[in-house]
This record gives sequence, structure tokens and C-alpha cells, in this order.
Amino acid sequence: MIRLATAADLPAVAAIYDAILDREAERGVSYTNWKKGSYPTADTARQILEAGTLYVGADEDGTVWGSMNLNGCQLPEYDAIPWSIPAAKEQVAVIHTLTIHPRRSGRGLASQMIHFAEDTARRQGKTALRLDTWVGNLPANHLYPSLGYRLAGSAEFFFMGYTRSILNCYEKAL
Repeated sequence: MIRLATAADLPAVAAIYDAILDREAERGVSYTNWKKGSYPTADTARQILEAGTLYVGADEDGTVWGSMNLNGCQLPEYDAIPWSIPAAKEQVAVIHTLTIHPRRSGRGLASQMIHFAEDTARRQGKTALRLDTWVGNLPANHLYPSLGYRLAGSAEFFFMGYTRSILNCYEKAL
């Protein structure tokens, strides 16, 4: 089940962030280009929760296995992207910080989260869904096109104020 997060979910969401970053450190391969202690953190999750846009994927017993921020916030760098789906800013939904616990990856859970985001955005009257991911995130750069997302372009982002990164930006009409 995927649902809006509650304050009780915050420790589990933060633990997923840490598990992803720990796994990348263990393997010496980063797909996220995130930095432990900088982004994402427990404070990141708290801020998203307070904004009312933090969603979690959880088992029937309440075990949280994934999270995402679904809002309409388009980063300033999005202005440099040649989007092909015409939409006013208020008609666009954006997925940020989509995570799946590493022990649960490869089971289609990210696809479930994305389908949920699409359905939620449609119910909110949105006409387009956009997202971005680091160019080195091979799993995500494979997943999004397989779900019907079009690569709209790439741009350099000053990601969370700590690193300059090239991010691929994807879009899909809803």
C-alpha cells in the first residue's frame, strides 16, 4: 500500500535514506550522487512531511519499504529543459527523492510508486508529471523510459547546494 506519510514513518524513511547511502559506500558505486549527512536526511523527510507531500510504500504490517516527495515544485533549472508537454506550472506534478529500501529493490516497487504518483496527480487535475535523476543513476534512467517517460533534456543543477550535477529530466503526459 502507498499512502501519505505520518510522523511515525519518519524514522523508517530516514533509515531507508541511510541504507541506500550505506549500500553505495559498501559497493563503491553511487547511483544517487547523494551525500550522507547532507541529502537526504531525517530533516529532509520531516520537511517533506510538514509540507504534506511525503508518501510511503508500506506492507500490510506497516513496514515502510519506500518513499517519495510528490509536489508541484519545479527547480529553477527546469527552465532550461525543452519540455514537449505543454502545461502551466500549476498543471505539473513532480516526483522528488523516490527511494526503495535496498533489501526490497528489483521487485517492481519503484514502478508501483510511480503509478501511484501518476494516479494521484491525475486526481489533483495535473496534466503532466516531471522528474529528474542524476545521469549516473543507471537503474532510474532505464526505469523511467520503460514506464513511458520521455527524456526531455539534461542540465547542470546545483543539487541541494552542495554539488553540481548533470541531471536527466523526464516527462509524461497524464
